[in-house]
Amino acid sequence: MGNILWVASYPKSGNTWVRAFLENYIQNQDQPIDINTMHTISTAESAAHRYQAYLPKDKAATTELTLEEVSVLRPQVQADIAHQAQGTTFVKTHNYLGEYNGQPLHNSSVTSGAIYVVRNPLDVVISMANYFDYTIDEAIAYMAEEMTGTPNEAPHVPQIITSWSMHVSSWTSDDTSKLILRYEDMLDDPKKVFRKVESFLGLKKDPTRLKNAIKHSSFAQLKAQEAKRGFVEKHENANAFFRKGGKHQWQSLLTPEQVKRIVDTHYEQMKRFKYLPAGM
Repeated sequence: MGNILWVASYPKSGNTWVRAFLENYIQNQDQPIDINTMHTISTAESAAHRYQAYLPKDKAATTELTLEEVSVLRPQVQADIAHQAQGTTFVKTHNYLGEYNGQPLHNSSVTSGAIYVVRNPLDVVISMANYFDYTIDEAIAYMAEEMTGTPNEAPHVPQIITSWSMHVSSWTSDDTSKLILRYEDMLDDPKKVFRKVESFLGLKKDPTRLKNAIKHSSFAQLKAQEAKRGFVEKHENANAFFRKGGKHQWQSLLTPEQVKRIVDTHYEQMKRFKYLPAGM
């Protein structure tokens, strides 16, 4: 029996980048891994096909399940993922770290730890708006909603996301068995940050392997692959999964009023992670 190491984040915060690094590091190939085969080592706990075996006889598809029914199945599906693994398997999640309707969103009995990526909400809101075809104001409202999530769709069962602040707080209030990464640090010093990942996983320091994995999982590389072959994880409303991937985009794209609304809502967690704009 194996175990699960969660790769967790609020949506559009760097989850895919971390998983691409892990895939490239572990496979250690001369060429970048195909982003459309990232399920080789990692998977998503929300993948609908994993819930199919547990459908009640009166249900033909996971889209017919209620959120409560999905929540009951979730621990068993996650146990299955761990049982099928040879050692540690990396599992993507956008669920907040908590419960829904009395059911845990992450099965602690098969969990070995987590890597959590946090990103400045001032930039997350821009990325979300572009990706889900929201207006900026709609994205701001979505990120402030205490109990929100993703819809029940054919490829994926619903995820319980909550607000940006609640999500971040849930995963970072206790760092036991967790590695917490800031997206901006990944941009500024990928060698330093991904060395932390290497160390967290208990892997022997290997500068050449680390350098190649960083190169093969760079944003430019991921974006080029999507342009050439597409990306299976792209949402139907998005023109592209990998857009710009930068930081400080908010400075030219958000109005002062929009910035104030985001800061007012998420002040505590923004202060914790040094995301407050100067003077605020």
